[in-house]
Amino acid sequence: MNRPSETPGRTRVLVIGYGNTLRGDDGVGPRVAEAVGRLGLPGVQTLACPLLTPELADPISRAEKVVFVDAAVDAPATVQWRKLQPNQTSQIMAHAADPRTMLALARDVFGRVPPAWWLTIPAVDLGFREAFSPAVQRDFDVAVKKIQEFCASGQGK
Repeated sequence: MNRPSETPGRTRVLVIGYGNTLRGDDGVGPRVAEAVGRLGLPGVQTLACPLLTPELADPISRAEKVVFVDAAVDAPATVQWRKLQPNQTSQIMAHAADPRTMLALARDVFGRVPPAWWLTIPAVDLGFREAFSPAVQRDFDVAVKKIQEFCASGQGK
């Protein structure tokens, strides 16, 4: 997991991008988080990681809002926002890769769960390579712009 990008003051928005950067389009989540981090948006902290782990519960619980960014094979053909609610249980073994489980873990361990959204980017090619398919390369830019707009307005669309 990368270190959080340094931002002074409280974390208004935590952007967590996750996925395997060696599996083509699956790596779009971490790369979007890295791109957002390079924008230097005030109050925005970014994390790029290969998968969701229990250690993320702490920074999630301290953020005002959280955006999870991931490639999705089950998504429609467009970048999509989904409002998230925590799972009823935080049992990691059941659904460790699910952001709703991370929210439940933040609630159960740290006593706080912030409002959260899932930004999914349709994946086309999950082969062994570091480059994105042309569709995901286009959607990469769309996703970065949507997160930038979210940070300005506070609402996923």
